[in-house]
Amino acid sequence: MNVILLEKMGNLGGIGDQADVKAGFARNFLFPQGKAIPATKRNMEDFEGRRAELMAAHDANVAASQQRAAKVNGVELRMEVNSSDEGRLFGSIGTREIADAINEQVGSELTKAEVLMPNGAIRDLGHYTIALDLGFEVGATVSVSVVAIGANDDVTADGSLIDELDAAAADDAEEAAAE
Repeated sequence: MNVILLEKMGNLGGIGDQADVKAGFARNFLFPQGKAIPATKRNMEDFEGRRAELMAAHDANVAASQQRAAKVNGVELRMEVNSSDEGRLFGSIGTREIADAINEQVGSELTKAEVLMPNGAIRDLGHYTIALDLGFEVGATVSVSVVAIGANDDVTADGSLIDELDAAAADDAEEAAAE
């Protein structure tokens, strides 16, 4: 089925482009969402009259996405969770938890669908860089530090205490000097 795109869509094309898509995709997604119309002669003429209006709406949406990106880009989250001694989480941290934490910290309106986690949910203590897709080809990144509950700043990414590591290193140095 041949359609005229009313929005820029990554894999299909830009505003006003004609795309050949499967009928079910057009009927069930593109038409109800207002992202495309059937490519008939009359619709082509109507579209040409609305092109400036659609381009202005697209530009406004891009500007809004860029403002949202400026608000959340570079945010650093510290999430405290229950974990085992080996650094494995009891549960996981998914897109919803990250979106809620960002919204709470900076007052944005991020949805879980905008948080990209291609490797799945976080299941280990550590530091992660998470990408955000804010729509209209606008993205951002946030840093997430996952630490054990009750941990303070003297904790490494694997959950071990820095003081304990320093003490063990000092003991090893004393033993090496004694030999």
